[in-house]
Amino acid sequence: MLWRAFLIVAVPLALATTASAQTTLTIATVSNPDMERMQRLSDAFTADNPGIEFNWITLDENTLRQRVTTDIATGAGRFDIVSIGFYEVPIWAERGWLSSLDEMPENYDSDDILPPIRNSLSYDGTLFAAPFYGESAFTMYRTDLFEEAGLEMPDEPTWDFIRTAASTISEQNDDVYGICLRGKPGWGENVAVITAIANSYGARWFDDDWQPQFDSESWASAVNDYVSLVRDYGPPDAAQNGYTETLNLFQNGRCAIWIDATVAASSITDPETSNVADRVGFALAPHRGLGKRANWLWAWALGISAGSEHQEEAKRFVAWATSKDYAEVVAEEEGWINAPPGTRASLYENSNYLEAAPFAEMVLASIKAADPDNPTVDAVPYTGIQYVAIPEFPGMATAVGSQIAKALAGEIPTDEALDNAQWVTGKVIERARFISDD
Repeated sequence: MLWRAFLIVAVPLALATTASAQTTLTIATVSNPDMERMQRLSDAFTADNPGIEFNWITLDENTLRQRVTTDIATGAGRFDIVSIGFYEVPIWAERGWLSSLDEMPENYDSDDILPPIRNSLSYDGTLFAAPFYGESAFTMYRTDLFEEAGLEMPDEPTWDFIRTAASTISEQNDDVYGICLRGKPGWGENVAVITAIANSYGARWFDDDWQPQFDSESWASAVNDYVSLVRDYGPPDAAQNGYTETLNLFQNGRCAIWIDATVAASSITDPETSNVADRVGFALAPHRGLGKRANWLWAWALGISAGSEHQEEAKRFVAWATSKDYAEVVAEEEGWINAPPGTRASLYENSNYLEAAPFAEMVLASIKAADPDNPTVDAVPYTGIQYVAIPEFPGMATAVGSQIAKALAGEIPTDEALDNAQWVTGKVIERARFISDD
């Protein structure tokens, strides 16, 4: 395994002053509906912990990852609690950048966390981040538009069927895009979706000898199909749309099909947030008949910086925000449909949740089917489905994502984008090996 240090980019960040009588926890989170809900509901925590207050830093995925990586890796301690995922946890834990969570409160029930989620947030058998919500990816679609078009979405759609459906619905509707997929460059944005798609096409980032594979027919087929699918039947500015922008499009009735994170299900079926809440169906992620689907495994989790000066208070909040009790708070305030999904087995045994969330069984099936240890059709030397679990990945994937976004925007041909991806991944791995051997 290739383990190298992260590229650190210094980013200035203003700090909130701490009131003399209070402990202020600075929490860096991603700007998505579930994390914003946690911020809104945190008064329930402070009511029982009056000596603690919060300084919330809410950022888009790309900016969050850059700032958090900078802070954690340098031990600056600007953030006490950070939103991180499967990719970061084992790498950062090995380097001593995170505090372990092996002594959570007795009633926390770590054994209730779904094994694929718990294992991916652990290092050497110890939990280093607590899952706030877990996700895979699946197909979301407008049942009314499918009915009008005389189409029936199968539980296990192929990519050929997805293209046919997107084309048919686009031709019949002037104000709805046949399909919406992420196009915004970033290793956690378009690269996540494209890598999952490529896996289903039989592609892989590297072979067993760590040779880049972007010059393969499977990568060419996957990227060409992705680009043509979105350009022909998607929004014209798709290269600017990440998860949040695409979620908004679907909620506002502009997309017939959306293949993305399962966590979106509650947002698009909640009548408080979605204009199409009563017209949404779900299916597994598409496949090409090769044994792999375009789904992934991920969790946004809360980790505690080893540099935090408020370890006990931070652990108290992390335990609360990722507990069964927090799910009860969400249910009481905003309904069971909005309970954080994909982390605890008990949620999928809760009749109140199952009744409120028609997507629950499909979400759980997608999570259980995801295998980070065997992500591709052919064997690979790495783990991770929509990412490669090596420290070099963010840099190389950001470059690859930029190239594919340019192809999507029509700025360069897809073969040029893949040639550039092959070159940059080759250079990064070559340099990593040189440093490792030196």
